[in-house]
Amino acid sequence: MNLFSLLDQTTVLPSFAVGSKKELINALVDALEEKVESKEQLEEIRQAVFEREKIMSTGVGKGLAIPHAKTSSVDDNLAAFALLEEPLDFDSIDNEPVRLVFLLVGPESNNSQHIKLLSRISRLMNSGSFRETILNCSSTDEILNAFQGEEEKYFVS
Repeated sequence: MNLFSLLDQTTVLPSFAVGSKKELINALVDALEEKVESKEQLEEIRQAVFEREKIMSTGVGKGLAIPHAKTSSVDDNLAAFALLEEPLDFDSIDNEPVRLVFLLVGPESNNSQHIKLLSRISRLMNSGSFRETILNCSSTDEILNAFQGEEEKYFVS
């Protein structure tokens, strides 16, 4: 499974402006609304992401955060991505603010797929040139094309 296939026009938020980590996570979860069957399911996802964030910040450094969770309320992996207009404090391990935020939610029943997707996000985002490409994107289409192009370079689906 590739990351590009998890993202679309409704789950990519370019030039996104938020004032807090909580507001950002809420917006990313809300972006999944068309991918779920009910408001209750969306709230279960929200709760799972915030519970995971309480354990340890998912600000992984280099301006990137990967809030993620596993929950029994989903059967498939879901994702959303935000390119923030301004850097945001995310309690990152390097104490640097973030501008790139990738939300990943997966089913509790498929831990290996969740870990593989987290690894793929990390590998892509570890590339300074790819981060720079994303930071220079100004539209959803540009971001989607960047993810697709980068995944095609590194991964065979």
